[in-house]
Amino acid sequence: MNIRMTTIGLLLAVFATQPGAATTVDDLFSAASIDNLRDVRRVIQDHVIDPKVTDLRGDTVLIVAIRNDATRVIDFLIADKSTDVDATNVSNETAMMIAAYRNKREVVEKLIARGAEVNRTGWTALHYAASVDARDIVGMLLEHAAYVDAESPNKTTPLMMAARGGFDALCHQLVEAGADPTPINQRDLTAADFAKRANNGELAQWLDAQAGTWRTKYGTSATRPAGAPH
Repeated sequence: MNIRMTTIGLLLAVFATQPGAATTVDDLFSAASIDNLRDVRRVIQDHVIDPKVTDLRGDTVLIVAIRNDATRVIDFLIADKSTDVDATNVSNETAMMIAAYRNKREVVEKLIARGAEVNRTGWTALHYAASVDARDIVGMLLEHAAYVDAESPNKTTPLMMAARGGFDALCHQLVEAGADPTPINQRDLTAADFAKRANNGELAQWLDAQAGTWRTKYGTSATRPAGAPH
């Protein structure tokens, strides 16, 4: 019986004859998770599977590699032009956000060099780095023009995330970089309120003092002059 096979079908048939070769989406993600560069490279470069495919959790291949510390696969995917480094998963997270949350400084650096977006609408890599006290990554993002007062969908800022963790040094770092300590998010919480909830009364007092200084100098955050630091 004659069976007309598509190009992808033929490629899958070829790979099926190679023991251990990735031939399905599940195989590709399994290979990425264990840093099996040979199979990932073969599938991506020979266009067996679209590199933009996502797994059942909605993660991209690059995000899966980052979650699993698959360093060789990470480097290959970032370097490969077919990889969309700004692709998001079902939670609207990018590879840079996941790398920042996992405190993977080198990965964040490589993503920036590859042209990944530092700023975006909603949650950002800066929020994620601030939430885990990743000060080196916070500094790197700020050096590459990350917006220090970026607002999440519920108006939470990176400074609030740092205060939520009770991270004194990081809060100082963000304020010194121009972070506004006065905003209130949609839960009616300021950065100082987050510090209080983290049982860091000293940090809360410092943030309250910084907010008072800010209001004296600039007014409320809503009326901050265009030349004010950000």
